[in-house]
Amino acid sequence: MKIYNACFYEMRKALDIEPYNFLNDYEQISEKSKDIFLFVCEEEIIGSVACYGTEIDDLIVNKKFQNKGYGKQLLLWGINYIRQSSNESVSLHVAKWNEKALKLYEKVGFNIINTDIVR
Repeated sequence: MKIYNACFYEMRKALDIEPYNFLNDYEQISEKSKDIFLFVCEEEIIGSVACYGTEIDDLIVNKKFQNKGYGKQLLLWGINYIRQSSNESVSLHVAKWNEKALKLYEKVGFNIINTDIVR
C-alpha cells in the first residue's frame, strides 16, 4: 500500500482529493480490482499496473526504481495482456502535469485524443 499511496499522493494532494492516502490494506486493493498485476523482484514490489477491459489504469513504479525502464516494461506488459483478449484500441488516462508519464505514453505510441477537466 505504501508504494501505491506514495505514487498517487502528489496527484491527489494537487487536486485536493482527500484522503491523500487512500488504500490502507490489501483488502482494499483486492476490492478495487482483481486485475492489478504486481512486478516483484526479490520480494520487493517494483511497480504495478491495472488492466480494466481495454484500459490501462494505475501504472505505478516504486520511487526508488523509477527512471530505470520499469514503467515502460509494465506499460508494454499491460498492452500485451489486454491484446490477448481484445482487438480494441488500448486506452489510458493521465494527468496533464505528469510529464514523465505523457512522454512515456507518446514514446510507446499513444496519441492524445481527448482532454478532460476534472475536479
